Amino acid sequence: MSQITVVIGDRLGKGQKVGLGVELASARAVVIPGMAADMKLGDVMKAENAQLGISFCGSGGAGAITAQTKHGYKAKYGMRSIEEGVTAIEEGYNVLGFGFMDKEELGQRLVAAYLKKHGD
Repeated sequence: MSQITVVIGDRLGKGQKVGLGVELASARAVVIPGMAADMKLGDVMKAENAQLGISFCGSGGAGAITAQTKHGYKAKYGMRSIEEGVTAIEEGYNVLGFGFMDKEELGQRLVAAYLKKHGD
């Protein structure tokens, strides 16, 4: 499998730690800059031809729901743990909405789960 692309959008303009974890797992991270970046997730995923999108906001859903509604991505949102994200990937979701959780481990584990499901 060629390198996958993961787009990260954070309501507060963060996401760099998750991006580092994505890159440590040998994937390409695209961290959307600026405030309300989560709301641009679907647009940037489409432009980058990304396989995964990760959205962060207080509710864990706004950017993921927007990506699903506007672009038809399969989104799961309102998640609060890494395990929930791994399970969502195993269930076939490709846009994941979390509460604020900018951690390297999250990026690494989500990429590993994606590669396991989609054959690396």
